[in-house]
Amino acid sequence: MPKNVHDSILGTIGQTPLVRLNRVVSDIEATVWAKVETFNPGNSIKDRMALKMVEDAEKAGLLLPGGTIIEGTSGNTGMGLALAAIVKGYKCIFTTTDKQSKEKVDALRAFGAEVIVCPTDVDPEDPRSYYSVSSRLEKETPRSWKANQYDNPSNAQAHYETTGPELWEQTEGKIDHLVVGVGTGGTLCGTARFLKEKKPSVKVWGIDTYGSVFKKYKETGVFDKHEIYPYVTEGIGEDFLPRNVDFSLIDAFEKVTDRDAAIWTAEIVRQEGIWVGNSAGSAIAGLKQLKHQFKKGETVVVVFHDHGTRYVGKMFNPDWMAQMGYADVGGPTARELVKNKTVTELVGVEENDTVEHAAEQMRKNDFSQIPVLRSGRIVGSLSEAHLYGSMVSDADIRHQPVRKIMQKAFRYVDIETPIKLLAGMIHPESPAVLVRDFPADKTYILTGYDVLAAI
Repeated sequence: MPKNVHDSILGTIGQTPLVRLNRVVSDIEATVWAKVETFNPGNSIKDRMALKMVEDAEKAGLLLPGGTIIEGTSGNTGMGLALAAIVKGYKCIFTTTDKQSKEKVDALRAFGAEVIVCPTDVDPEDPRSYYSVSSRLEKETPRSWKANQYDNPSNAQAHYETTGPELWEQTEGKIDHLVVGVGTGGTLCGTARFLKEKKPSVKVWGIDTYGSVFKKYKETGVFDKHEIYPYVTEGIGEDFLPRNVDFSLIDAFEKVTDRDAAIWTAEIVRQEGIWVGNSAGSAIAGLKQLKHQFKKGETVVVVFHDHGTRYVGKMFNPDWMAQMGYADVGGPTARELVKNKTVTELVGVEENDTVEHAAEQMRKNDFSQIPVLRSGRIVGSLSEAHLYGSMVSDADIRHQPVRKIMQKAFRYVDIETPIKLLAGMIHPESPAVLVRDFPADKTYILTGYDVLAAI
């Protein structure tokens, strides 16, 4: 068959270009290349492992003709599976979380998939989680197969067979560092296994996000649920340990904030002309934090997982960037309030504490609202007005656990959020925000009065 001619769209998966980065890495002495996976037909690196998982399931007799593919996905794996399903004649049912961009959900539905959106801020074991719902659907749907990208060895194997060899050939074996955002672990660990077999000295850096458990587990061997809280960044980080994350292949993890990930996603497009998604921004932010690890004359490869079209309503939308506190509007930031001790470090109550205890904590600390915790994780809030109204309407409520009357949790904002943007985040329905200093591992509660004093 002539070059670059294929029997179906599936033949175009892989053999993506390696592109040298210039402006976004101008402060890094090493030569930095990006593996631009947007050139896959589904516009992401997940096409590689999606096809591999389907073909391996077919060979094993797990996926039967006319069957249904079920998967929990942040969007990109679903797109790869949907492409394979169209060509091979399968149906698709996908579960995803409500933090994923609308563009991702719309794209999956455009490819004929049924998509069920599940809440983000629940434990993986919760029956409402997108993991649990997909497992339930597999049991309820005849002739179905769940891809299970997190634990399916075909995921990492796809990258061992394709991504790793491509990078080895494209860099002529001169690669010294591999920098990749880690979600399921398949991309990084499959690629790393191939490269380390060829060249054991290759350093492998996993990019993690605050709110995920990977970094601490790698460094301590401890799975710490206190590390887990909601985060905005899509495609990387997890609140459990997928089998495809082989920690022995990863030299170290670097955590990146949601704010830096969003800002650098947009900067890659502005400075390099490469339209990429959220995990690419995380990778570049992490790369820059690690710049002291890269020496002149070394070759660094960073993977750009997916396309920016899936984030036009987010990182590429000025209104969304301002709403999230990521826009650069000048002036002092929340850090100034912390530095001047206008706010105090977080004090909360556990969900099983009594309402009376919560009232006492609020009185003692002169709080008008307080976060509610579950084993150290923030799961709700309680305002003075709501507490007062509840106790007036039912005097016996004082002896009940706080979870009976708790309200929605306050939103997290980055400590670098400009005060001008904070003002719009605090209103009667959300009377406070939680200001997070991620590197320092500190959280502060900030009210409207704090912002007014600063303004």
